[in-house]
Amino acid sequence: MHELSIALGIVKIAETETRKAGASAVEKIELLIGSLSGVEQDALHFVWPMAVKGSVLENAALDIETVPAKARCLECEREFDLEHIYDACPHCNSYFKNILQGKELQVKALEVV
Repeated sequence: MHELSIALGIVKIAETETRKAGASAVEKIELLIGSLSGVEQDALHFVWPMAVKGSVLENAALDIETVPAKARCLECEREFDLEHIYDACPHCNSYFKNILQGKELQVKALEVV
């Protein structure tokens, strides 16, 4: 379960940024998680209380925005939605594509006090 290490990394980011802002705690944290990122959101929610205990995020509200996957076909140059990384272009059936979004794992915002 790599979600625990992800959560601990998020805690480290939050603590660094909270210190930079001269604040003592975080009220809300917003994350962007792409549908192709490999992060299991249920597992992240499960480990979250353990990971944030005693940190600036201990009482913070967790808001996760899921970023849907999109790609551009390298053959016909059309953009399309992806469910899986290996999906073919629905227009020309090519497997050659650039992934435009859906692999994100990012701290979007922190509301500090």
